[in-house]
Amino acid sequence: MDNASVSPRIAMVAGEASGDLLGAHLVGALKAALPGARFMGIGGPRMQAAGFEVWHPSEALAVRGYVEVIRHLPRILGIRNDLRKRLVADPPDLFVGVDAPDFNLGLEEQLKARGIRTVQYVSPQVWAWRAHRIPQLRRSTDRVLCLFPFEVPFLQQHRIAASFVGHPLADYIPEIPNRDLAREQFRLTGVSHVIALLPGSRQSELEYMADLFVETARRICAQLGSVHFLVPLQSRETRALFEDALYRHGAQDLPLTILFGHAQMAMTAADVVLLASGTATLEAALLKRSMVVTYRLSPATFAAVKRKGHRLPYVSLPNILAGRFVVPEILQEDATPENLTQALLNVLGDKVVRARQENIFVDLHRQLRQDTKGRLVEALLPLLGVGVQARAEALLPARAVGT
Repeated sequence: MDNASVSPRIAMVAGEASGDLLGAHLVGALKAALPGARFMGIGGPRMQAAGFEVWHPSEALAVRGYVEVIRHLPRILGIRNDLRKRLVADPPDLFVGVDAPDFNLGLEEQLKARGIRTVQYVSPQVWAWRAHRIPQLRRSTDRVLCLFPFEVPFLQQHRIAASFVGHPLADYIPEIPNRDLAREQFRLTGVSHVIALLPGSRQSELEYMADLFVETARRICAQLGSVHFLVPLQSRETRALFEDALYRHGAQDLPLTILFGHAQMAMTAADVVLLASGTATLEAALLKRSMVVTYRLSPATFAAVKRKGHRLPYVSLPNILAGRFVVPEILQEDATPENLTQALLNVLGDKVVRARQENIFVDLHRQLRQDTKGRLVEALLPLLGVGVQARAEALLPARAVGT
């Protein structure tokens, strides 16, 4: 067995906090199968802690919206060109793009043309919009690893090899999270209402969402006697943006705790969650927490999105997975402090609605809990070659290699 077979080199790109989580999970799964494997490319702190060699940080790609991307395009293209040159000069055994399709698909297409095996981990939402990406996805990847079961038959209809691997959060998160324990850890046992506020993970999101969330919190506080807000933020930069909004609105005295991370614990402690549309909505659903979903984009970006079209009447993952409106979505010009306040108070005041949502979330959790580590290994080992697969089969339980 040659050295490449014994110690495969796997390049990866994960473009934001959710991709960093998925990427770290994948690194851990493959390291269990192939202890000598090396991982390098673009990743975040979780991936680095798992043994990933960071050439560029994930935060460098964390830009939201067409207009915002255009502003940062020269820098982003420079990073992609640097990465492409390094990988072409010293080809890895496999390239895995973790989400970030705007960045990854073009890179994958170039690498695949050079004979490098490529995988896209997280399918682009071609089933919802941007169907024009389907031919590029077919050209760019040897396999797509899907988080959601309905994606596989859709991609296979378009002659794209795909595997359903489930979502690692569904493996980690307990089916019945302990709200009382979470409140004890935050010393909130005497508070009548706890609301988690998640205005986004990117700086560009906080620029549009921070004032909206702060003003909504002010209005709710004025109407509820005993309430406390938990605000998990991802970075010093996003924390600074949120604190600036508190000062602008004279809201420094709000009963509010800003956290560095700990989003899961904050949502577990909450009665209801107000959050920006994105991966966090799935996390809230897996935690069985009622929520109100909101989002704002710049007017130019929103106009560009509307021109692209969207096949579904909803945008949040809980609604997409359920195939109907389960949680309220208040978007763009409708996203006002008045509307968000009313929506949150409605959810807080209706125990029947909350119980119905939680039952739906239990069903979603069971669909997505699939032993993702085992499925990742099963899908990726064949792409790494016969020698690597044989070595892993000697180290792993039968389930992890698909027997």
